[in-house]
Amino acid sequence: RSSDLTERAKDFSLIVDDVAITDLSFSREYTAAIESKQVAQQEAQRAQFLVEKAKQDQRQKIVQAEGEASAAKMIGEALSKNPGYLKLRRIRAAQSIAKTVAASQNKVYLSANSLVLNLQEDSFGRGSDSLIDKPHKK
Repeated sequence: RSSDLTERAKDFSLIVDDVAITDLSFSREYTAAIESKQVAQQEAQRAQFLVEKAKQDQRQKIVQAEGEASAAKMIGEALSKNPGYLKLRRIRAAQSIAKTVAASQNKVYLSANSLVLNLQEDSFGRGSDSLIDKPHKK
């Protein structure tokens, strides 16, 4: 403290008005201890960050799983209430496949059955209708 320095200087008939420290060095042990402490603090912060990130990832996976379960439930309900829903899904899938094939620069030769493009055939409706017409056992 500067007051202590002023008091000690009075013993030598010196008046201390202002003090500026221009060169200050610490022992190697002290410097190493400070650096070790800083490294430990940074590692602790990093570990805390990783824990928070893991918790956030876990929450995100839970929300995603709940959303997927809800979507599956809604699709199941739509299938049981409306036989045309599955047909609509197949039509949309066929549109998506046709769009991808049309946009491709490669030449593709496939049958309509392998691309789910056989929408006009009777078998198209039979597959989806069989899922709906079955009574549910409990």
